[in-house]
Amino acid sequence: MRKMGKEPEFVGGLRVTDAETMEIVEMVLTGKTNKNIVALLNAEGGQANGVGLAVGLSGKDANLLQAVRETDRGDIGFVGRINKTNPEILQTLAGAGYIPVISSVAIGSEGESYNVNADTAAAAIAVAVRAEKLILLPDVEGLYRDFADKESLISETTVADARELIRSGVVDSGMIPKLEACCEAVEDGVPRAHIIDGRRPHSLLIEVFTDSGIGTMVKPAETGYRPLLV
Repeated sequence: MRKMGKEPEFVGGLRVTDAETMEIVEMVLTGKTNKNIVALLNAEGGQANGVGLAVGLSGKDANLLQAVRETDRGDIGFVGRINKTNPEILQTLAGAGYIPVISSVAIGSEGESYNVNADTAAAAIAVAVRAEKLILLPDVEGLYRDFADKESLISETTVADARELIRSGVVDSGMIPKLEACCEAVEDGVPRAHIIDGRRPHSLLIEVFTDSGIGTMVKPAETGYRPLLV
């Protein structure tokens, strides 16, 4: 954005997106970042190593992510709210052994592009494919009661408690879309959602296969345990 002379602007953790910004977002997310991730995955894995090849998609492909304009935060341009998903393309690719890599650009009713929050898109896809878990990998360790106090990491929380943290202003603005995505996914049938540090080696394995984990797990209600199985 800055390289092209535009200063990023955010409202409630969502990027304000005018028509020019939308073109840049789509070009970068779908045309560059997505393809780079696909290339990295295919270089590391591939069928020779017993891992499916990656395939790059955007949310516009096969109407995977359909959206309407987000209006709850005022006029923030071509920012979309996902109102429908079509997971058939993902089921087809997964059934054939491919790994879908999806950029968070959705399609509107008239073919227009919408910038949708990547965490929100991941949650919608997790619900659509009936995933066992939604796992977000930001550059922070998880959810804190006090971000300045690294000892205040919340290991697990219920949806109700997480929403109260948002309402009370405890959650940093940049974390709000992530926590909301986790809550929405769990409310819509995904058993567990996790926020863990994507920078830390083996963080996914540690989070899922240890009693305490290393990030934050969101669950439907108080159950008294932290499940170990994927």
